[in-house]
Amino acid sequence: MGRSDGRLLKSLSPFVRIIPHIMTRRSDAQNFYKQVVVVDKIDQYIKEKKAQGIELNYLHLFIGVYVRVLAQRPQLNRFVMNNRIYARHDILISMAIKRYLKDEGEETTVKFFFTGLESIEEIVEIVDRTIKESCAAGTVNDVDTIARGIMSLPNGLVKLLVGTLKEMDRLNLLPRKIIEASPFHTSLFFTYLKSINLDFIYHHLYDFGTTGIFVALGKVKKLPVVEGEQVVVKKCCEIGYALDERICDGLYYSNSFKLVKKYLTNPYLLDERLEKVEEDVH
Repeated sequence: MGRSDGRLLKSLSPFVRIIPHIMTRRSDAQNFYKQVVVVDKIDQYIKEKKAQGIELNYLHLFIGVYVRVLAQRPQLNRFVMNNRIYARHDILISMAIKRYLKDEGEETTVKFFFTGLESIEEIVEIVDRTIKESCAAGTVNDVDTIARGIMSLPNGLVKLLVGTLKEMDRLNLLPRKIIEASPFHTSLFFTYLKSINLDFIYHHLYDFGTTGIFVALGKVKKLPVVEGEQVVVKKCCEIGYALDERICDGLYYSNSFKLVKKYLTNPYLLDERLEKVEEDVH
C-alpha cells in the first residue's frame, strides 16, 4: 500500500536499500554536524529588507535557506519507513514554539508547508501567518487536539493507542489527516534557540514519524574566524545538525551543506526565484 506523504524509491542500489535493514531505527543512524556562519551579510540583508518594509528576521531567513536547499537537493527530502526509503511529496518544516516566552508558557508545534518556489517575502508571510494562528489566545491547533484526545484516556489505553498509531504508520495505514497534523512527519525539524539566547545543540532524531534532519540554530556570538592568513573576531552563529545517514550518502550531505553555506554567506541569492523544484529521479 502506498503512502499519502511519499513515493517508494524502487531503483536504488541494493547496497542503499539494505542499509535501513541494518540500521532499523532512526536513532541508530544519527550523524551529527556543526556549521559556523559569519553573520555580517545576514545582518546587512535583514537591515536592507526592513528598509524596504519587509519585517525579516533570522527565523525567516534560515527557514528560507532550508526550503531552497530542500528544493534543490531532493535526496535530503527522503525518509525511511518500515526499512524502505521514500521520496517525500512536499517540503515541510516543523518547529516547537511557546505561546509566550515564560517558563510556564504553553508549548505547541507548528508545521510550515512549502512548494520550494516561494520568494523570501512569501516565506515571511507563511511563517508569520502560521505562528500567529497557533499563538492566538484560546487557539487549539490540530496537534493540540490530537494530543489532548489521546491523553484524556487512561495510561494503559494511551500506550495501546500510541503503539497502534506507530504500527499503522509502519504499514502505511496512518490517515492522511494525522500525517498532515503531525510535526514528526516533516522534511526538517527546526529549533530556533537564538530566540531564547541559547547556544546551539545537537538534537536527537525521533524514531516516531519521518523526520530525517534536525537543525538547531544557536545565538549570535563573537568567535575567532580565519580570514586569509589572519585570525579575526567576527559575529557568528553556530548550527547543530542531526542527520539520518540512511537517506543519502556523505558526499551528497557535504555538497548540500556547501549550498547552505553559499546562501547564508550571500543571502541576496534568495532574491532569485527558483524556476522549478528538482525531482528525486530514483
